[in-house]
Amino acid sequence: MRKIPGENIINHDGKNTKNKLPARGKTMFGYNQLGFGAGGKAPQEYNADFLVVAGGGSGGAVGGGGGAGGYRTLSTQTITTGNTITVTVGTGAGSGPPSGVNGNASSIASPEFSTFSSSGGGGGGNHYGNGDPGGSGGGGGAYSGSPGSTGGSGNQGGYTPAEGNNGGNVNTTTQESGAGGGGASNGGQTVGGGNGGSGGNGTANSITGSSVTYAGGGGGCGRNDTGTNGGPGGSGGGGQGQRTAGNDATDGLGGGGGAGGYNSANYHGGAGGDGVVIISVPTDNFNNSDGTTGSPTITTSGTNTIIKFTSSGSYAP
Repeated sequence: MRKIPGENIINHDGKNTKNKLPARGKTMFGYNQLGFGAGGKAPQEYNADFLVVAGGGSGGAVGGGGGAGGYRTLSTQTITTGNTITVTVGTGAGSGPPSGVNGNASSIASPEFSTFSSSGGGGGGNHYGNGDPGGSGGGGGAYSGSPGSTGGSGNQGGYTPAEGNNGGNVNTTTQESGAGGGGASNGGQTVGGGNGGSGGNGTANSITGSSVTYAGGGGGCGRNDTGTNGGPGGSGGGGQGQRTAGNDATDGLGGGGGAGGYNSANYHGGAGGDGVVIISVPTDNFNNSDGTTGSPTITTSGTNTIIKFTSSGSYAP
């Protein structure tokens, strides 16, 4: 006869026996009596904030500054246990002659919401070349005569609000200076002679608890023999244009690389900066989560835990 827990049974000699209940915390019929499953964790549902910045474009040679990586935010997004968030962090474009190269996209993805992405920054135009479109567009390359060069268009993903701005144009000139790359807050500077254009400024965000500016455009530059200097990079990690090799943008901010000048030894623009993905969640919920993969930096700000990814990984609510 099958014994039911807690039921009195009369055995063959007429005596009562009582089937004993399992001790506290032990299993019965394959299930844990206390808690929720083997881990003892209750399912969670809570809100998270996200910052997603893509990798910046590199600067062009005798050209335009690289465009910043796309800058996007997602606020009060509901996340739940069992729906792991996959994080992809876009790298900045490497430096190299002659044209700038686009940076790589960043994104977050989960079974419970659509993939949320930002576009890589556009590469700066080379000598007589146009800037590339991107999250923010690359600046137009140095140009002598007509019709000049154009900057790449920003907001390549077509998002609302826009993820970035256009690179600057180069108007007809005999002095050959390159335009600035676009940034998250404003476009790259258009030039018509003189020094290279300034990179567009980035946008400040306080998701970490402190104000940090992200996604600045790279500065443009021109020919050494015409006496033009490089333009400054935009706030938010944009690289400065230089008469030799352009300055690299700052990694983790998604800025565009600075343009390079004309020089037989260093004829290239600077590299774009790597992007970043940051997640802010309530600390009580984070402490009961299944944690992260990759190598994020984890800090706290007030009642929230800040998870900062500078390379790809995941977070399991």
